[in-house]
Amino acid sequence: MNTKNNGKHSIAKDLGRSMLWYWISYFVVTMIGVGHTIFNVAVLHMGSMAQGPGLGEGYEATKPWHPLYNIILFTIFGLIYLKKVNEPTAKKALKTGALWSGMSIVFDLVGWVLIDHPWSLTFKQFYIEYQPWITLVYLAMLIAPLFAYLILKKSRSSVKMI
Repeated sequence: MNTKNNGKHSIAKDLGRSMLWYWISYFVVTMIGVGHTIFNVAVLHMGSMAQGPGLGEGYEATKPWHPLYNIILFTIFGLIYLKKVNEPTAKKALKTGALWSGMSIVFDLVGWVLIDHPWSLTFKQFYIEYQPWITLVYLAMLIAPLFAYLILKKSRSSVKMI
């Protein structure tokens, strides 16, 4: 069998898996953020977007939690992804994090700023008023696969010692 084609197949397979776990993580993180906002408005009676500028007090209160959601979930899904990668390395993990973070930057611009919907934000709201949280979110996505790699490496070395 042609090893050159196997290498291309392996890269494509890894990229496909990476995208699967990226989109699942992105969706779960987004749903947690939306759920947290709804909880704040419905249960804690914080102001909604109808009562104030931007997305309201209920959303504003969730911002400091966003990097935490992202570092935890992207690490978990990074771990699931890296377990299936043939010979995972720190370099592969960082490349994965760069891809995930870069995709999120583009997708967030389109999905949260450029497309008009009830929860959309202006450039100022997303890139200035959401600081430092949005930067920490992208940083979390960047480093989460590296954390996953370190966890995987430690767990594999622990198993070898037993």
